[in-house]
Amino acid sequence: MSSREFPLRIGVQLQPQHASEYSTIRDAVRRAEDLGVDVAFNWDHFFPLYGDPDGAHFECWTMLGAWAEQTTRVEIGALVTCNSYRNPELLADMARTVDHISDGRLILGIGSGWFQKDYDEYGYEFGTAGGRLDDLGAALPRIADRFGKLNPKPTRDIPVLIGGGGEKKTLRHVAQHADIWHYFVDEESYKRKVGILEEHCAAVGRDPSVIEHSAAVDSRDGGVEEALQKADALREAGVTLITVGASGPDYDLSVLDALCRWRDAG
Repeated sequence: MSSREFPLRIGVQLQPQHASEYSTIRDAVRRAEDLGVDVAFNWDHFFPLYGDPDGAHFECWTMLGAWAEQTTRVEIGALVTCNSYRNPELLADMARTVDHISDGRLILGIGSGWFQKDYDEYGYEFGTAGGRLDDLGAALPRIADRFGKLNPKPTRDIPVLIGGGGEKKTLRHVAQHADIWHYFVDEESYKRKVGILEEHCAAVGRDPSVIEHSAAVDSRDGGVEEALQKADALREAGVTLITVGASGPDYDLSVLDALCRWRDAG
């Protein structure tokens, strides 16, 4: 496990789906910040991922600009941005701008993309999983380079979160470029992935303890108690940023409330 001590943090992914009025999402962000959440995420898709596939949906980065103005304390970001949808230099400029609007609270979450309907409907080439991961690997240094050229520069070294657990390419990208690694699956397979990530870090000469570990608690099939049990297991495994999702139209934040109380209880 990592030797560096990261504080235990709670995130919420307010999924921008099935809310026909943006005011519903605005209210959910307000409620989440009032509950004491540390990070508010959305996601970078153009259609719902579950429920009615043609249901209401809003765009990711426009929303992050609004959250940057609305919130005052929480960090914000996408879990995760799809690298395929924007030129890396443009994405860097967008991130720098939201970083400034938020007074330095943006996390740049990014991944290689996977939801084929987004690609097909919006005219992007879907290609292959390996090709998309290669594109991500090429984009990350371009984003970092553009951060150094922008005027004004970002307010801080914008943390880069990379999502995924692919053992040959994704975890290599994490070892080379990420400040935060987010894994989307269960805590048992997570433990094995940690060892592979540490091998990649050794190969590129990077201390794995500088990478914060993040994972999600899936609360759709269980209640508060099950979510807290999963959070306990993730914390025991070394995860320090634990995120729960909430979807429209109602954005039930009862599990988020319980997780924030669990964090505060130590």
